Amino acid sequence: MFGDVGIEKARPAPGRRLLALARGVFGKGLQSDPKVSRAKARRKFSASRLIVLLALVAMGATLISAGVGYGLAQQSDERMWSEQRGALRNAIAEFRAMFGQTSEIDPRFVRMVEQSARLQDLKFEAEPAYSEREMQPVLDAQGRIAGFFTWEKSRPMTTAMNRLMPFIAGLAIALIGFAGFSLAQLRRAGRDLAASEEQARRAADEDKLTGLPNHAKTLELLDLFLAEHAGHESTTFALLELDGMEDVTAHLGVLGSDELIVAVAERLREAVPPEAVVGRVGSDEFAVMLIADDGADIEAMLRTVLDSVARPHWFDTVVRVSAHAGFAQAPRHATTRGELTRRAELALRAAAKKGPGSIVAFELAIDTVSTDQKFIHRELPRALSANELELHYQPIIAAHGGRIVGVEALLRWTHATRGPIGPAIFIPVAEQMGLMDTLGAFVLRRALQEAKRWPDLYIAVNLSPLQVRDRTIVDLVRSALAESGVAPSRLMLEITEGVLIDNPEEMVKRIEDLHDLGVRVALDDFGSGYSNLSYLQRFPLDKLKIDRSFVVALGTSANGGVIIQAIVALGRALGLSVLVEGVETEQQRVLLRLAGCDEMQGFLFAKPAPAATIDRLLTQQKQNSGGKALLPPPALTA
Repeated sequence: MFGDVGIEKARPAPGRRLLALARGVFGKGLQSDPKVSRAKARRKFSASRLIVLLALVAMGATLISAGVGYGLAQQSDERMWSEQRGALRNAIAEFRAMFGQTSEIDPRFVRMVEQSARLQDLKFEAEPAYSEREMQPVLDAQGRIAGFFTWEKSRPMTTAMNRLMPFIAGLAIALIGFAGFSLAQLRRAGRDLAASEEQARRAADEDKLTGLPNHAKTLELLDLFLAEHAGHESTTFALLELDGMEDVTAHLGVLGSDELIVAVAERLREAVPPEAVVGRVGSDEFAVMLIADDGADIEAMLRTVLDSVARPHWFDTVVRVSAHAGFAQAPRHATTRGELTRRAELALRAAAKKGPGSIVAFELAIDTVSTDQKFIHRELPRALSANELELHYQPIIAAHGGRIVGVEALLRWTHATRGPIGPAIFIPVAEQMGLMDTLGAFVLRRALQEAKRWPDLYIAVNLSPLQVRDRTIVDLVRSALAESGVAPSRLMLEITEGVLIDNPEEMVKRIEDLHDLGVRVALDDFGSGYSNLSYLQRFPLDKLKIDRSFVVALGTSANGGVIIQAIVALGRALGLSVLVEGVETEQQRVLLRLAGCDEMQGFLFAKPAPAATIDRLLTQQKQNSGGKALLPPPALTA
């Protein structure tokens, strides 16, 4: 399916080897907590092993005890037999003279010997009748056999042991059976433990929701890819991020968004080439790794992937989601894993700025921007604490008469080694760092302090959306006015259109609270954003600032002047004054004055400059106009 984009040139061998390590391992997601399963399996295995050990010990102890007991019983019987024979020989020796000439022995003597030697059923017989009985020959005084003592050989201890042997044998058989059963359970517990260890190993490498390699495993596989590619090949590391997942979660809930993530993961598996590996590296971020020839069209492959993701997803309702992607390649862009992933992330951020569906390949210019951002991230807090930031002011001119009626405070930063750094560069970084409250407070307080040198002018201060959304802005304005002693009517706060749309009810209340302080509120860059006329009636604004884009159209578009006239008429109807920014030519000034604008601002009149320059400009105007604060000709402005 990728023959038209050159992916068929990718070397299949490394892909197949890597897939054996990666893709084949990552199938269905785990259904239980692997840590809990592994802990249970380990406990079961340990318990089974302990039971087997105890069973084997008990069985061994039983068999050993039985053998030792039987041996001791035999030894005890043999000692008894030896003692009996010795006692019998002693008795015969003592009484030999009594039966030396006769073959008959007094039965009373036999009973005495029987009792003293503890013999059982002792008899004296000339010829023994039973060969099974124990015999002891009796010699007369001439050394001839006079007869035989015979008796039943008793085995009391061995007999007792023989009686116990059936019970011991039964116990041994039971213990052997129990040990066998325990061994079977041990083998089963071992298999369960091996399975749980495998499950835990997969859980450590696998994203539980999608079954794809997780972040750590993706980086591990990337190392394999970097080691695999040959001299004519490149390793591509691409990052894809879904757009609008917050809206999806708000609409479908967390479970619905998880279902969408699973569906997207499946489409990614199907859309990428067979040699590629897909991993999930974030909540809504995926990675694609691929080894391909240097001439492979990676952007075309990623376009196919993004198109696949963008197709409608069918759940309880139709869901559409888009994605953007950025990629970097080794060895062209980087040679190490860390540098390759960092540059792919930079490319992804650049794609996010371009919008949904964008694909960006890493370029050195992107890294330069990132380096600048790191520099600002490091230096901006230091510059703020060292009071290196300053304010410049741009005059605001009355359309009729050219008199300077106000100035707009603009934040500037001149670094000791880097020189001037524009607000468009450091303000976004300040927002990311959470410094906008500090910067905003600095601008407001400094502007009001310096406004005291221009008692006839009002001063305009831009508020960032973060400041406007913060409820403490009213307290900040109140305290700054009290510290400076500047009349509240001389302060014009400028806000943008977007902040009004976020939370209209709260913004109405915020503007009313600011009005209660006596300050005025202007809508900045009107026409560049939502341009929803309904909020002009809803919000208690004092001024409209027409965006410079409408001024550029003057003289080049027939509709440019008409649109400005319409905005001015709308402002008049709502009781709002109208200021136009970006005026750069005399023709624009004349047309805007004829259109009915109240105030103007732009390079035609003056560029932003330090407060001292504004002082000189005002002095020069008064001298040129006989004491009236009129603007000098453009050639004389700073």
